[in-house]
Amino acid sequence: MAISTAPRFRLTDSTLRDGSHAVAHQFTEDQVRRVVRALDAANVPVIEVSHGDGIGGSSFNYGFIRTDEMRLIRAATEEATRAKIAVLMVPGIGTKEDLRKAADAGATVARIAIHCTEADIAQQHIALAEELGMESVGFLMMASMISPEHLAGQAQLLDSYGAGTVYVVDSAGAMTIDDARRRVSAVKSAVSCQVGIHAHNNLSLAVANSLAALEEGVDQIDGCATGLGAGAGNCPTEILIAACEKSGITTGVDPLLIMDAAEDTVRPIHPNHGIIDRDGLLLGYAGVYSSFLLHAKRAAERYGVDTKQIILELGERRVVGGQEDMIIDVAMELQRRAADAQVSQS
Repeated sequence: MAISTAPRFRLTDSTLRDGSHAVAHQFTEDQVRRVVRALDAANVPVIEVSHGDGIGGSSFNYGFIRTDEMRLIRAATEEATRAKIAVLMVPGIGTKEDLRKAADAGATVARIAIHCTEADIAQQHIALAEELGMESVGFLMMASMISPEHLAGQAQLLDSYGAGTVYVVDSAGAMTIDDARRRVSAVKSAVSCQVGIHAHNNLSLAVANSLAALEEGVDQIDGCATGLGAGAGNCPTEILIAACEKSGITTGVDPLLIMDAAEDTVRPIHPNHGIIDRDGLLLGYAGVYSSFLLHAKRAAERYGVDTKQIILELGERRVVGGQEDMIIDVAMELQRRAADAQVSQS
């Protein structure tokens, strides 16, 4: 009997979407073209391109994109010879028209991202993706906030809507290995569609969590070259592939070429990325959405308060994606508390 050499999972590289957070959404068309060429040469099967907060995310709240994202998506499709181009869409940030434009620009995978308790919001967008001939993915963000059983129930809804894949998304990088294992196992047992994992590296566990998810039968895994992504970054694609190859896990991705793509093409874009500093670690510790970090740092500087106090307070309030305006509210409240404390001491 022939031994199968088919990849054990399908990789999606999100450098040009989640990595957009790390560069304040300032990717240029030339950078997108070069990154796509390098990833495609390494045989990465899916490459995600859009504003960090998804198509339509360019705004005052989420940060303005440097280059129109439809132009970036079109450039990516022109450069990719093998890879599919994916986009992320958050209902309420992006619109159905944005998804239609992305399909027209050449994207063939639609990842519909919703908070882990709000799967029902995605039904119409999954249906539209199918209507447009796109592969549909349900992306359950902040999956660490609810129990594996609750998450499995939400995944079942996405499966019933026709999603081809449901993702367990550790948006805050807050999951331990056991957390990831139990959630993936619960979702895998509950759905008939494929299951994926999207890990952030705030606790330095993104690769370990992805490998644990693979042991539980996960079908798709996300990564970013050099880990470039929101907060402390994502599962580093090149490290994931190297670890898999060392473990005898077939990936279909060339480990040497993906190392080259990370070091020669992505690293120069943000040379200092990849250090899990206090702020990034706090996001994972507090369970706060990774994309909040840059906004929290700016608010801390503006209002003269401590970034870690903002993050801890946001964690206490259990904020979720879409509540970025709360960062300013928290910073102002901390500023008032500090002023009141000074008055009481004088």
